[in-house]
Amino acid sequence: MAVNKESVFFLFPGQGAQYQGMALDFLEAGGTEARKLFEIASGVMGLDMEALLRDSDAETLKRTDISQPAVTLANLAAAGCLAEKGFKSKGCAGFSLGEYAALAGAGVISAEDCFRLVKERGAAMQAEAVRLRGEGGAPGMAAVIGLSPGEVETLIAGWKAGGLADLYAANINSPRQTVVAGTASALEEAENRFKAAGARRCVRLQVAGPFHSPLIAAAAGRFKPYLEAVRFSDPVIPLYSNVTGRLVGTGAEAKTLAIRQITEPVQWVREEAAIAALSGIEACLETGPGKVLQGLWKDSGSTIPCLAAGTLADIAAL
Repeated sequence: MAVNKESVFFLFPGQGAQYQGMALDFLEAGGTEARKLFEIASGVMGLDMEALLRDSDAETLKRTDISQPAVTLANLAAAGCLAEKGFKSKGCAGFSLGEYAALAGAGVISAEDCFRLVKERGAAMQAEAVRLRGEGGAPGMAAVIGLSPGEVETLIAGWKAGGLADLYAANINSPRQTVVAGTASALEEAENRFKAAGARRCVRLQVAGPFHSPLIAAAAGRFKPYLEAVRFSDPVIPLYSNVTGRLVGTGAEAKTLAIRQITEPVQWVREEAAIAALSGIEACLETGPGKVLQGLWKDSGSTIPCLAAGTLADIAAL
């Protein structure tokens, strides 16, 4: 379909969408914005991001301290290419880590500060994941498919009362998919219980820790000083929050929500509903790697299409 370039809404994917070679097509096409972003990211990270994306295997890219800046670079490079092609977003939202690209896209933080923050956020979350792994196996996250968020939350509450600790509803993705976070033992036990309760599948995610849960509260504490040092301006276009699912009013509010987002659930279903209710939106664009957000948007039931915009070929097709 032909897309009205001034009637789109950017959705930025999060951690888990990464793959080897992502965003290199924007760089190889000679895009000015892509080159600038690669230079900024490489300077902040102290390593060659082009080489990292070209040469790293899936296990390396899965590391939280690597995947967070890498996915953010891919997200912002896609947004830069869209801008160079004349697309003007009417608003921004990002899934989990993707919210940092949305903060930059909405003018709340600069690209350089965005990379600084995701570098420190990734390092803090990776350190906490390593600590938890040392205490009893690999913690992580799993998508529970085929049960409603309400059913998942009710089951977790009942199991917790019965003694199953360290399990949390972390990403409220769609009416039929909820991601849970937990320790290795909690996830193993819960997967069996969810299936017995009617879930079609439980799928482990390509992430290193139990994010968006109280299990990584120490990471929020470690990250907070870096966040406090960065200036957050008021959004220049509509920006939506994972924590509330609603419009973010000010830069100060955005900063407060950024800390809460580390340990609180991603309310993606609420965000999708709020975005779909906006006037003048003809298409949402998944502005970054993968197709996860397109699938979740389809599950929302909205008649507004969500289209791929994570590669040069995707954007050309628009």
